[in-house]
Amino acid sequence: MKGLTLTETAADHIRNYLHKRGKGLGIRIGVRTSGCSGMAYVLEYVDSLDQDDHMFSNFGVNLYIDPKSLAYLDGTELDFTKEGLNEGFKFNNPNVSNECGCGESFNVN
Repeated sequence: MKGLTLTETAADHIRNYLHKRGKGLGIRIGVRTSGCSGMAYVLEYVDSLDQDDHMFSNFGVNLYIDPKSLAYLDGTELDFTKEGLNEGFKFNNPNVSNECGCGESFNVN
């Protein structure tokens, strides 16, 4: 198991959001069935721990992943990018076999 990593830029962005929010242990990253390619990423704040979650920490930010999602996300790097007027999280997931044209969903083999 390789886990999940953050770039420093993504960690700074998450840390700032948690600070503005005033609470939170970190973020939970998961996958759900959705979109034209089959699966979509899900991000949510973590205010209480789930005993089944795996925790990874990068640059002082805690990431929580449920066991089912970890199978699809293992080895993924989460980055935060700004391209022109667009900004957002970018998942560099080595498990992805294809993505939809809009980039909102993916599939794995």
